[in-house]
Amino acid sequence: MIRFQFPSWLDRLLPVAAIMIAFGAVYISGIVLIGAAPSTVDVGYQPKQPVPFSHALHAGKLKMDCRYCHTTVEKAAHASVPATSTCIKCHHGTDEKGTSPLTAIHSNSPKLAPVRESYATGLSVEWVKVHDLPDYAYFNHSAHVARGVSCVSCHGRIDKMEEVHQVKELSMSWCLTCHRNPAPNLRPLDKVTQLDWKADDALAIGQRIQEQLKIHPNENCSTCHR
Repeated sequence: MIRFQFPSWLDRLLPVAAIMIAFGAVYISGIVLIGAAPSTVDVGYQPKQPVPFSHALHAGKLKMDCRYCHTTVEKAAHASVPATSTCIKCHHGTDEKGTSPLTAIHSNSPKLAPVRESYATGLSVEWVKVHDLPDYAYFNHSAHVARGVSCVSCHGRIDKMEEVHQVKELSMSWCLTCHRNPAPNLRPLDKVTQLDWKADDALAIGQRIQEQLKIHPNENCSTCHR
């Protein structure tokens, strides 16, 4: 019986093969981790909305306060999407009876057809959520806004966006960075919705607010996972 023997030169290939396998494992793991990271998957997310609402125009040029549309942001967990009745105050030419003239801005614009249809039918405009946290993560807007965390900290310069897109990764590690050291993200309560607010001593101001409001670093899991 003739036995097959592998050629001796294969032994010299074993170290090379081991290095290639190890490199491949690290490379593939890196690609998976980077590809699945929130900064890769979520940052930049910009869904198409039924109405091309410009925050740059409303919040930026016209200086409309965020709370005019997002009325519950100071008192509820969720920042409410504005009702059609809020939009129609400016974009409809008549009142509910169709008689009294009201301020009418682009009341016949085809871009606002979904708003007029919503007003006529009573059905909501089907806005697409941009900042969508997992169901297992609890976030309370009022708890943050009432302690000096500005809209900018999580949503970026909304007042410069023609269409809203996600600028922060909103991952657990990102949240914990702020919970461990909240001062850099705190500002005077009357400046929370002033998106262009800046101060040379912003950090010192944040530290004073943290002390005044007794905001302690918090890494308790039950804060977000209830």
